[in-house]
Amino acid sequence: MNVRQQIVRATIRGRVQGVGYRAWVVREAERRGVTGWVRNRSNGDVEAVFFGEPEAVEALCAACWRGPPLARVEGIDVVAADEAAVGETGMGSGFRQIATL
Repeated sequence: MNVRQQIVRATIRGRVQGVGYRAWVVREAERRGVTGWVRNRSNGDVEAVFFGEPEAVEALCAACWRGPPLARVEGIDVVAADEAAVGETGMGSGFRQIATL
């Protein structure tokens, strides 16, 4: 892994399911050149792993507070992650929605 890359796991809480939040995250991640994945959680949260240049990852995390128009984000937890967290899609292979957990 390039030392100029960052991997984080973000858990987004609030009204974030049924409002196009995952599709919005995919578009925002692709626009910023961030790879990883996003999925719904059975408890109503959205979970995502972001991998990329630190500035792009941080900008995407900040943008997640806004989300799409119908979303109402109440909180976001961001923690450092490792390469295993990206394993669902593989690093450098784009950004995807994956199955609900």
